[in-house]
Amino acid sequence: MKLIEVKDKQAAREFLMLPVHLYKNEKHWIRPLDKDINNVFDRGKNKYFRNGKLIRWILKREDGKTIGRVAAFINKKTVNKDNDQPTGGMGFFECVNDKGAAFKLFDACKEWLQKEGMEAMDGPINFGDRDKWWGLLVKGFELDPNYNCNYSFPYYQQLFEEYGFKTYFEQITFVRKVMDPLNPRLKEKADRIFRNPKYSFRHMRLKEIDTYTEYFRDIYNAAWASHKGVPQLSMQLAKHLMKQMKPIIDEKIMWFGFYEEKPIAFFIMLPEVNQIFKHVNGKMDLIGKLKFAWHQWRKTNKKMFGMVFGIVPDHQGKGVEGAIIETVRLRVQGDYQRYKDFEMNWIGDFNARMIHVAEQVGGDRGKIHKTYRYLFDRSKPFKRMPIIGEKKENRKNKSV
Repeated sequence: MKLIEVKDKQAAREFLMLPVHLYKNEKHWIRPLDKDINNVFDRGKNKYFRNGKLIRWILKREDGKTIGRVAAFINKKTVNKDNDQPTGGMGFFECVNDKGAAFKLFDACKEWLQKEGMEAMDGPINFGDRDKWWGLLVKGFELDPNYNCNYSFPYYQQLFEEYGFKTYFEQITFVRKVMDPLNPRLKEKADRIFRNPKYSFRHMRLKEIDTYTEYFRDIYNAAWASHKGVPQLSMQLAKHLMKQMKPIIDEKIMWFGFYEEKPIAFFIMLPEVNQIFKHVNGKMDLIGKLKFAWHQWRKTNKKMFGMVFGIVPDHQGKGVEGAIIETVRLRVQGDYQRYKDFEMNWIGDFNARMIHVAEQVGGDRGKIHKTYRYLFDRSKPFKRMPIIGEKKENRKNKSV
């Protein structure tokens, strides 16, 4: 077997096309858009190159057939953040079911990261934000992957764990049918809030997108930016995110909560676009765009995706989550029955509060991805990702 660093167009093409060959008989795999993968490795398009570096390889058999690929990377802003040791990343792993081949790819990542001063690696993760290409699928192979989410073969888990990777945290995706009943406790909470006329709830209006962008930014920064590792959202970035979402926004499933007309909560849902992208075979050329427009017009997508949920701290624990969810239920189970399936954006097992909210919404833990960590010093105690809000003194004896 020969490990080849990706330095030219031919190797980059082999890197891109390997999953197409590997998953050709997997009915639930959806080919990612070529541009979404290529942009990760484009210095002009991926902002993470400003504070980081990346290398990638393909692995070939003696007969010249490509049988594996992987990338390794570091982000100087995060290598020491909340870590006990400098930690890099690896991702975009694909491989035939061959331990020797997989271990050769893992070794390449480890050796390169060690030379860069790292003492551990997380993977499979993204050289970018956590909402894309993060974690190894270990449950939910019978379900279609959501947009920019990893799908993998079941044997990948064994390859990672036999090499020595350990679970740093699990990523849980809750799955349910839209018309299934909600937990009765949610309605009790909702009724309590509905009796208070100071609270109100309404869905987004696209004609007022700038106003709702401001609402989104204010709530997000109050609800999420206090969490470890979550930066403040600038207005520039908020506008950029809303601009990206605008072509697929269904305003009737993007909901906001208000207290005395001040924005205090949101439940942002979108049509799950992989249900359309699966028809374009990875290419958003003219034909791909026409197919996308046709499926949008025909409203063939019957799955909605819960992207993000947030409540400002002053209104947490009062039942607002129940009220906004019940408000959405009344619409999507009432006069707007466009969708059949619902999936929540993944929630880390370190976020007990959000898992509790998702459990009340109902559904099953349909998909689980794992973010693994591999410590280069094999004698060093392994620690999982701390629970949000957990005090340091309570973590001391939680190494494994």
